[in-house]
Amino acid sequence: MWLLVGGDSKIGAAAHQSLKARGVAVAATTRRKARVSADRPFLDLSASLENWEPPSGTSAACIFAAVARIEACDADPGASAHVNVTQTLALADRLLGRGIPVLFLSTNQVFDGAVPNVAADAPHSPLTEYGRQKSRAEVEFNSRMERGMPAAVLRLAKVVSRDIPLLRDWSAKLAAGRPIRAFSDMTMAPVETAMVCDAIAILMKDAAHGVFQLTGPRDLSYLEIGRFIAAELGVARSLVNEGTTIEAGLPAGSGRMHTTLDSSRLRDRYGIAAPDVLAVVNSVIDAKQRKN
Repeated sequence: MWLLVGGDSKIGAAAHQSLKARGVAVAATTRRKARVSADRPFLDLSASLENWEPPSGTSAACIFAAVARIEACDADPGASAHVNVTQTLALADRLLGRGIPVLFLSTNQVFDGAVPNVAADAPHSPLTEYGRQKSRAEVEFNSRMERGMPAAVLRLAKVVSRDIPLLRDWSAKLAAGRPIRAFSDMTMAPVETAMVCDAIAILMKDAAHGVFQLTGPRDLSYLEIGRFIAAELGVARSLVNEGTTIEAGLPAGSGRMHTTLDSSRLRDRYGIAAPDVLAVVNSVIDAKQRKN
């Protein structure tokens, strides 16, 4: 049986459903006692792990659970680091100590976004507290991998579903002739949730070792994406107004010119490669139009 730690997260919940659909025996932890069931064991990563044991028969694990909002990590770095670093590593060690391979989900936020397609082994350069915490956890995972432990890291950036609220809202407003505001200093190279689930499944099945990355091949700013949607809908580009993360009062480090990571290892070894950002945006627009 595979164990997903953090089944309440969007990606964790999607992976749980995807793996069950593939016929995989899988359990996804929850910290909400009302959701506990046979395949939803209770685990609160902020609490003591001293007496916690993985479910019987666990043969691989993936750690999704994290305090992932930049604002939350900035507001309380101690409490967020307790989950994102201290407890995550304690959990990994309990799993690894029982011979269970562990896949750890990380983020492009361990880099500063100054250059595109960052290599997997590039030095870390985080700008946010969240990125610094993920970087610290990665360093410890790397030390365990160097000692031959069955661990792997999968770095992601923007993960989207075909029902992503932002693009759905933009499409609806623009189609109605209403203006939107889009950041010129924030970019994305999105990957659809289904592809992330594919990558997680294959890395867990293979008990992969090392650092893997998955993003789209190029970045576009939110402003460029907004203007593309306007063009696809046949409305005036002037409806898309330029904004910045600074004007919006977002935390420092939210805006970055590059989110792309060198994803060639996943492509070359497993055939997993994300399509261009505009192909992903088109799939969102098409899905919305089919619903209307």
